Amino acid sequence: MALTNYAGLKGAIADFLNRDDLTARIPDFITLAEASINREIRHYEMENRATAELSGQYLDRPNDWMETIRFHVTGSGTTNLKLLSAAAMADKRQGAEDTTGHPKYYCHVERAFEVYPTADATYEVELYYYEKVPALASLPADSDGGEAAVTNWLLTDHPDVYLYGSLMHSAPYLAEDERVGVWAQLYSAAVKRVNESGEDAINSGSGLTLKVRGLG
Repeated sequence: MALTNYAGLKGAIADFLNRDDLTARIPDFITLAEASINREIRHYEMENRATAELSGQYLDRPNDWMETIRFHVTGSGTTNLKLLSAAAMADKRQGAEDTTGHPKYYCHVERAFEVYPTADATYEVELYYYEKVPALASLPADSDGGEAAVTNWLLTDHPDVYLYGSLMHSAPYLAEDERVGVWAQLYSAAVKRVNESGEDAINSGSGLTLKVRGLG
């Protein structure tokens, strides 16, 4: 089975390990690999955009949020919200007696965004962020193809990341310490290539032109 879907990935992992008794454990290896992937890969395919209405001090983050790229108020003009630490946010609130107004700053708190000043009206906001790679186990199976129809962009375009990441996490479970380094090296190389391909794609196209202004 092709290594481009969930069923094919599980079959490939079993083949590489030469084991037919890990059916219940292989999904766990894949889940652990996805945790590593989300920590270590940043690619344009992970960029997402969400809009919401902000009418108070807090706004819940999207469930698939991992890292903010840009957060701004839209509507009549665009205002980029500047990131503050929790301590700096507390200082601003204390120093200005928790004023309300047009939000200018934000910080991360309890799986939400806290803004300052507290919104004095309803504002449209747009969040540009990195989302998690969709977990294969959470994707719906096709009624006809089953898990053979389950995939995501990373497995389709970069199956080696999933394969070596899963094998890397299988080694401790199987007490194969000598294999951890092998799988980890292959996984790290694959991750590096994915990140580089994302950077290359973003920077592709027409090159920058340097204009030199003459003297006199």
